[in-house]
Amino acid sequence: MKRTSWSTGLSVSADGGGVVAHAGSVATRLLADRTGLTDELSKAMTRRNFNPGHDRGRVLSDVAVMLADGGEAIADIDVLRHQSSVLGPVASPPTVWRTLDEVTPGGLKKIQNARARVCRHVCAQLSGGVPASRVAGTALDDDLIVLDTDATIVVSHSEKENAAPTFKRTFGFHPLGVWCDNTSEFLAAKLRAGNAGSNTAADHIEVLTDAIAQIPGTHRRKVLIRSDGAGASHKLLDWLTEQNQVRGRRVEYSVGFAITEKIRDAIDLVPKKVWAPALDADGGVREGGDVAELTGLLDLTKWPDGMRVIVRRERPHPGAQLSLFEERDGWRYQVFVTNTKVGQLAFLEARHRAHARVEDRIRHAKDSGLGRFPSREFDINQVWLLLVQIAADLTAWTRLLALVGDAKILATCEPKALRYRFLHVPARLIHSGRRRRLRIPESWPWAAAIVAVFANITAIPQPA
Repeated sequence: MKRTSWSTGLSVSADGGGVVAHAGSVATRLLADRTGLTDELSKAMTRRNFNPGHDRGRVLSDVAVMLADGGEAIADIDVLRHQSSVLGPVASPPTVWRTLDEVTPGGLKKIQNARARVCRHVCAQLSGGVPASRVAGTALDDDLIVLDTDATIVVSHSEKENAAPTFKRTFGFHPLGVWCDNTSEFLAAKLRAGNAGSNTAADHIEVLTDAIAQIPGTHRRKVLIRSDGAGASHKLLDWLTEQNQVRGRRVEYSVGFAITEKIRDAIDLVPKKVWAPALDADGGVREGGDVAELTGLLDLTKWPDGMRVIVRRERPHPGAQLSLFEERDGWRYQVFVTNTKVGQLAFLEARHRAHARVEDRIRHAKDSGLGRFPSREFDINQVWLLLVQIAADLTAWTRLLALVGDAKILATCEPKALRYRFLHVPARLIHSGRRRRLRIPESWPWAAAIVAVFANITAIPQPA
């Protein structure tokens, strides 16, 4: 039999009906409704004496669903419009443009407040509470919320408002964001020009303030904030220290620190016997890695009280570029500061190194709309960035609330794999007895799990 015999007699026509191409995205939209997100967005977008044909909250919710589904441009809303037999009327691209343009700075704040209310409801539905962040194979305290902040470059291939040359010699934007490591939620972000500084303390304080506001009040009592060296400024560390003056709140930090001449001198003073083995991601000994504390070897009077300085050294990979200081003994050094008073040095260092997970969050966000801003207008792009955050929330809430029980087989999927296996599954729409039924192909490998996802979402109690 010829290898190409499978295509014998195959023809293609555009006259099909009753088929839903991205049936899994119906579950994402249903989740937005069941959690109260759509209603909250509608309230936030309500204007006096304005009754549009398409509810503005519904439009914003649908754009977030589209982004979670893998859409990259406003025109991709037509993928949802194709599924009107299930979803009902969906806004057209021009309507989406108008909706984004209607969101004012005050409207952005209202939408953020709406998200916070929905987040409280979602947290209340978690049977085991908010999942604990894990470090070196060990779960951190159940009541500890871990926030990771980082900036990324978004390249622009055309002239857009506030797009500028970046430090990586590209052209575009330099947004700064905060993610919750416990849940993978994209809590807050600030759209900035491409030439915005990496360590601008005011921007870090702004996004962290917004991120903390998104956390339900009962979970703000103990927070760990992690950042790379961009957060190592007097102003930010002072602000983080001041947060401990809020009654009933404990804020810890773990922030990368620049290796200055004084730091190098302190490293030289560390006795060989003081270096302790570092830990790997599974909690075992990290071969070729050691940690030590430099706090007592430095003058830290100008820095916040309680700040500790910890250094890690590691044998570099072959071909790695080393500084003159590192070439001297063949070690690569990294330093971070923390105000955590207890715990082994190796564990604190592994906890800080887990900040690298934020790179995965950024990659996922760029696969869900962050990689391309649609408009020449900065204000519209700000709204787009907020919808990217909501799309990330929908994906995180799907994982927390729906990918459990019989659907757990999908829980380890990254967003891209989740789309391939779940969101983009085709289904046939059947009408019978005044009811509609989506029939997932029986041969689909994850068919049973997908049915369980819909059942789990349908069981979510709606907000009062």
